[in-house]
Amino acid sequence: MDIIKDANEWLGASMSNMSTSDRVHSSRKAKELILGLNEIYKETKDVEIMDLMKLLTAKKQKIEKRLKGIRV
Repeated sequence: MDIIKDANEWLGASMSNMSTSDRVHSSRKAKELILGLNEIYKETKDVEIMDLMKLLTAKKQKIEKRLKGIRV
């Protein structure tokens, strides 16, 4: 499961000191990972994959809020 390894690496990466283009790239990468994991989840119904998708989505939303200028 290479995509799971990529997702864990993306989650572990530091998101501080990112430029706008880095944020855009990171957000797109997260979307790609989430969609890939979703295809695997449809077949296996593995709870761990769902939890991983939730973590990816939460971090992706934080990045997108920063891109849009909304700070929480």
